[in-house]
Amino acid sequence: MEQAGMTCGIDWAENHHDVALVDADGRVITKRRVAANASGFSELLGLIAEHGGDSESTPVAIETDKNLFVVALAGAGFTVYPINPRALARYRERHGQAGGKSDPADAIVLAHVLRTDRHLHRPLPANSDGALRMKALARQHQEAIWALHQTVSRLRSVLLEFYPQALIAFPNLQHHAATAVLAAAPTPAAGQRLTSRRIEAIFHRVGRRNDPALVEQVRADLRTPTLRQSEPVETGLGLVVTGLLKIVETMRAAVGELERALTTELAQQTLAPILQSAPGIGAVLAARILAEIGDDPDRFATAAGLRAFAGTAPVTRASGRSHYVKARKVRNKRLGDACHWWAFAALTRSPAARAHYDRRRAAGDHHNAALRNLANKLLGNLWWCLQNSELWNEEAAWPNWHDNELAAAA
Repeated sequence: MEQAGMTCGIDWAENHHDVALVDADGRVITKRRVAANASGFSELLGLIAEHGGDSESTPVAIETDKNLFVVALAGAGFTVYPINPRALARYRERHGQAGGKSDPADAIVLAHVLRTDRHLHRPLPANSDGALRMKALARQHQEAIWALHQTVSRLRSVLLEFYPQALIAFPNLQHHAATAVLAAAPTPAAGQRLTSRRIEAIFHRVGRRNDPALVEQVRADLRTPTLRQSEPVETGLGLVVTGLLKIVETMRAAVGELERALTTELAQQTLAPILQSAPGIGAVLAARILAEIGDDPDRFATAAGLRAFAGTAPVTRASGRSHYVKARKVRNKRLGDACHWWAFAALTRSPAARAHYDRRRAAGDHHNAALRNLANKLLGNLWWCLQNSELWNEEAAWPNWHDNELAAAA
């Protein structure tokens, strides 16, 4: 018998998923645990069909947008609603205040979320395969950079244990010259044996300009008298430094390969020219922004929706005589980070953006708050460009600023 208004909730795990079907009156039709594989997905489809549901009439709620079940459900035509785990925790409290939690119960709560509040949640966007490929590349490129920074931090910690001269010579270990010299002299003893000619040759190999003063400064820093570990300990930690430097080089190569793939993929995206027409958005930022917003034209009906998603729009808390505005914490952090760096880059590429930032600073905003306000303005203009398939126009983006400039010139 067909169940009108049936909704499906899935609580996912690594090896299995708990599934619940709920009817329009809130009654649990059935619940089951299925395997997290192809046979489990077939079992899920059969369960939905057995109770009269199909891809058009049965929306599905799940706590993630990256699970393979999500990909398969979207491919089968289901409308999938990724529900934030924080939101699910609040919905769970609606159904019981004792604090209990179980996977089957969470699946039921997820089904109830769509039964009562479907209009308050966004379905999974209908992004193209190209946009999804861009998202995968952009996120992994960023993850690789973060992992590289973590490895460099580990290297710095090891050097602090026995080789502080290296950190005096190279305060920034991200530089290729720093890691190249350390590869040639991974211990204090090796550092003291380095000659000026050897350091100059290393600098030349990594593309560093010929700077005799810098060469002598590095040589002097590596020979700075300091406390020492015993020779066996230095030798052991030197092997650790050598290993970490090899990892750093491998990770740098991986970051470079991902960036090349990223820029190649970006060139094939129809929205890329619009994104890159905005001042301050280069290839990497364009890729990251496009990866997070996607190319579904119906995803953000208003600029306010996009701003809230990025977290640039503030949140107002008002109760009684208390009223204050604060930064939005629940947001897409990757998009928010990209917008932050876009606003920062725009300061030197758009006089109007710089003037807006300066006004916010003069009004009392600290640096990050002023950048967030600028990003909010920029993102609203970008939304209009994307919706209307128009390249960025500085005069249209900042009409008041141009009027003021003309008035001042007159």
